[in-house]
Amino acid sequence: MARVVIVSDMLRGFLEEGYPLYCGIEARHIIPNIQKLLERELEQGSKIFYLCDHHIPNDPEFKMFPPHCIEGTGEAELIPELLQYPGEIIPKRTFSSFYNTPLDKRLEAIKPETIVVCGVTTHICVLNAVIDARNRDYEVEVPVDCVASFDKKAHSFALDYMDKVLGAKLIKPLVKVSPPRFEIPDSWLDGETADIYFPRTVEILKKERINPVATMEVFPRRAGILCGIEEVKALLAKVLPEDNCEVWALSQGEPFDRKEVVLRIKAPYQSYGTYETAYLGILSHGSGWATAARECVDAARGIPVISFGARHVHPSVVGIMEYSAIVGGCAGCASAAGAKLADIQPTGTIPHALIIIMDSTAKATLAFDKHMPSEVPRIALVDTFEDEVRESVTVAKAMQGKLQGVRLDTPSERGRVTAGLVKEVRAWLDLEGFKDVKIVASGGLDPERIRYFTDEGAPVDIFAVGSYISDAKPIDFTADLHEIEGKPIAKRGRMPGITPNPRLKRVM
Repeated sequence: MARVVIVSDMLRGFLEEGYPLYCGIEARHIIPNIQKLLERELEQGSKIFYLCDHHIPNDPEFKMFPPHCIEGTGEAELIPELLQYPGEIIPKRTFSSFYNTPLDKRLEAIKPETIVVCGVTTHICVLNAVIDARNRDYEVEVPVDCVASFDKKAHSFALDYMDKVLGAKLIKPLVKVSPPRFEIPDSWLDGETADIYFPRTVEILKKERINPVATMEVFPRRAGILCGIEEVKALLAKVLPEDNCEVWALSQGEPFDRKEVVLRIKAPYQSYGTYETAYLGILSHGSGWATAARECVDAARGIPVISFGARHVHPSVVGIMEYSAIVGGCAGCASAAGAKLADIQPTGTIPHALIIIMDSTAKATLAFDKHMPSEVPRIALVDTFEDEVRESVTVAKAMQGKLQGVRLDTPSERGRVTAGLVKEVRAWLDLEGFKDVKIVASGGLDPERIRYFTDEGAPVDIFAVGSYISDAKPIDFTADLHEIEGKPIAKRGRMPGITPNPRLKRVM
């Protein structure tokens, strides 16, 4: 299967500070992602084409943009980070990778089934490459974490246009979370948390000496992101006989469709009959939280999302809720319990309580900096006593270069955090020389509100989401018996026999 990668304008003129069209730190963040992409594609035998701006001194494009990437200058050179990846450099003098370049002929000779487009900038040369490729009937993939722009609003618009109008396939980074070691409580194993009719059923079957090999299939009532399957596997490993069982499942973090079988258990029924309540509940809540998190992550279009919802759930499920949010794509969480399960460090800022007690945001932040370990990010909450803009600048000055971020959490009584406020804070921080200080937005965020910020081009660096994830409705999972001793069977309204799903993998 022939594949081609078009790397657009990963040049020093766009990726190195000091040049007139430097795309900013966000563009530099995609460099390691593109490196990994090229490594994977080269291993598969894909052909790499570097499409590079290569202008003449009086190029007509300079009527719109400052002179840049003029042939023979350092600006027009590929960034050093990509020089190790072999590919053909093709100069271009317009936004198009195809117009007046040899790319068309190269592709006709290769006849690729798929073209992958990455690089900068999303809404200009990357978008034009996708348009040109789709107009030639090529299948196109765009890895979302491998494209960037100096304009966040235009970046978001371009991705939507590629997806919904051009039919390009947006590839989102896979969320890989190391499965923790789940401890199964004795109360679960003893059946104390089960619907009582399940242990009673097992008791009856034991007394009747009936224990057939039964095949149980589990499916959801709506689509979502699977979470909880690792905990279910830990439970089943405790109760199923090693020499007489089969367990098939989708993987943690995989998307599933409505009524798609996500789990199949084949074993003597008495071994697992008591635990139907437990594994359905694990999948229902975990997948509900993970799905809500993924909705926020998708709306954020590559901007990190942190789970801040621990305060909205019972302490006994905080860890699982926030671990599920990580599985769904969140970059971090607020609680140590969730972070421990995900094998990451918890993320937090400074509460209003510390600021109010110390009577100053600057004093509280300086105390935080004095007493917290160096690896803890220095992020200040800046809406307690004064205007967010003034507090942001005041704290940044007090911290003398050590401040890493400010969190805007304006209450509804003061109009909430708005795109305009974010832009104003960013402008003043930049004006005062604090360009590296990031902006965290929080306060009643959900996918619609996140899209509002991205659509408005607000320079938010991190979104902190609470109740939308923690309060997510569980996804209803159902378990049905489909075989008894190899004989197809089902209750009315369901199809007897094994339900085919080639995506299932045997896990036990």
